Amino acid sequence: MTTLKVGGVPEHFNYPWYLTLKNKKFTKENINLRWQDFPGGTGQMCNALRNGDVDIAIVLTEGIIKDIANGNPSKIVQTYVQTPLIWGIYVGAKSKFINIKDLENATIAISRFGSGSHLMAIVNAYNQGWDIKNLKFKVVGTLQGGIDALSNGDADYFMWEHFTTKPLVDDGTFRRIEDCPTPWPCFVIAVRDEVLENNFNDVKKVLDIINQQTKDFKKINNIDAILAKRYNQQLEDIQKWLKITDWNAGKPITKNLITRIQNKMIQFNVIEEKKNSSRFIKKMYF
Repeated sequence: MTTLKVGGVPEHFNYPWYLTLKNKKFTKENINLRWQDFPGGTGQMCNALRNGDVDIAIVLTEGIIKDIANGNPSKIVQTYVQTPLIWGIYVGAKSKFINIKDLENATIAISRFGSGSHLMAIVNAYNQGWDIKNLKFKVVGTLQGGIDALSNGDADYFMWEHFTTKPLVDDGTFRRIEDCPTPWPCFVIAVRDEVLENNFNDVKKVLDIINQQTKDFKKINNIDAILAKRYNQQLEDIQKWLKITDWNAGKPITKNLITRIQNKMIQFNVIEEKKNSSRFIKKMYF
């Protein structure tokens, strides 16, 4: 039996993986799939891919493209969620900041450099016409670190996925200033080069199983109520999220898409130069 270690954020986007594991779909294909939660997000997972702590990761598109460009020995094998991610821009409930323009010179809490919270803060600054060179960051590790930093004044605002963070708005911990959607599909599946070389067919089986699960995910009976309970969400928030979220269900990622995303990232000063898009992807279906 082949063991494959998979990592992802402990959020509702990845509930399809929980279902496939619960139903032992990988075991039936002689694959021992071991799931690991990464509350620190994409920056933490990029490090885990580099270190061999995980074999497969469900990561934010912008984060893994930047990290592969910087030498991460992994490839993107497909898009996982093809719709944008809605990033909320949050301040503490008692913060003096009211409007997005108030945040131009404020300190930004980020989970890690190279993470989605870091890169999307740059995207937001670009959208607002701010000087990106003047941005100030405070590394906080996780969502809990962001809560602590905004509460004790170490940072002024924090960007995290809108619906995951909504309960913190509901309970008065955060106040949401605005939203900032990603200008690209939000999640991709990345695999270490060594694993693709040695276990290509097993990786393909994993993708086939998860794609079949996501294909019919929204049709599961009471899935909105199940997700709301599991992830401490209001039912109406989960229903809104389901309406605007589409999984990819197996369509290959294209070099053209990678090129377009690189062009955007250069425009945002997130990466310095465009590289051959073929070095970022591995074609799984021939």
